[in-house]
Amino acid sequence: MNLKSKIVLALLATSSAAFAQTAPAEPESTLGYNVGVVSEYRYRGLAQTKGDPALQGGVDYAHASGLYVGAWGSSIKWIKDAGSDAKGPVELDLYGGYKFEAAGLAYDVGYLRYEYVGNTYSKTGGVNANTDEVYGAVTAGPATLKYSHAFSDLFGFTNSKGSTYWDLSATFDLGDGYSLVPHAGRQAVANNAAYSYTDIALTLNKDFGEGLVASVSAISTNGKGKAAFESVVSKYDTAKNALVVGVKYSF
Repeated sequence: MNLKSKIVLALLATSSAAFAQTAPAEPESTLGYNVGVVSEYRYRGLAQTKGDPALQGGVDYAHASGLYVGAWGSSIKWIKDAGSDAKGPVELDLYGGYKFEAAGLAYDVGYLRYEYVGNTYSKTGGVNANTDEVYGAVTAGPATLKYSHAFSDLFGFTNSKGSTYWDLSATFDLGDGYSLVPHAGRQAVANNAAYSYTDIALTLNKDFGEGLVASVSAISTNGKGKAAFESVVSKYDTAKNALVVGVKYSF
C-alpha cells in the first residue's frame, strides 16, 4: 500500500469515528404523562359515570426494548350506583407488557389490573370489583385485533373467571390532524350470559399539536333498554346510546 492510500484510509477512519461520536443516540426509554376530561366515561360501551363528566390522567414508561408499564385513573360512579352501601369512586388501572414486530405485523401482549380503590361492591351481592386481565393484540396496517381474558372475577360478577373481550378497531388518518377510529367489541361474561353484549363506536379525533387532542365518539350497544344494564339506585341505563366529547393533553 502506497503512502497516498494510507493517508486516505486514515482520514476515512478518523471521519467515521467522529461521526459515530456526534450521531444522536437512540432513546433508551420514554416517560410520558397525560390528563384529560370527558363528558361521560364509557368503557367497552357501558357508562361508568352515570352520564356525568369524568376527570382522567395517567403516566406511561416505555423502554426501547419494547417493554412498558403504566398507570391510569378516572373518576367513576357505577359502583356507588350499584347499591346504597357500595363505595368506590376511583378506577386505577395498572398495566405492563411488551410490544414487538414480526413478519410485518405489530404485536402487544400484557397484563392489566383494574383497581377500584377502596371499593365495597361485594355489599351489593356480587364480589370485589377489582379485576385482572391478560391481553394480546396484533396490528396489520390500520387495523388492530385485541383479545382480553379475565383470570379473576370480572368487575364484580360472581363466578365470572374466564370472561373475554374481543376488540376490533382501525385508525384512519384523514389529514390535517384528523383521524377516524371505528370499533366493534364483544364482551362475554362467563356464567353470566345475561350480561354479555356487543358494543360499537365511531370516534373522530383532532390533534392540535403540542400534545393536545380532542375527540368525539358515537357509542351504541345491544344491551340498551335491558334490565341487566340498569343501575340499581338511579335506574340509569348504562348501555344506552351516547355521544361523548373529550380532550386530553399529553406531555
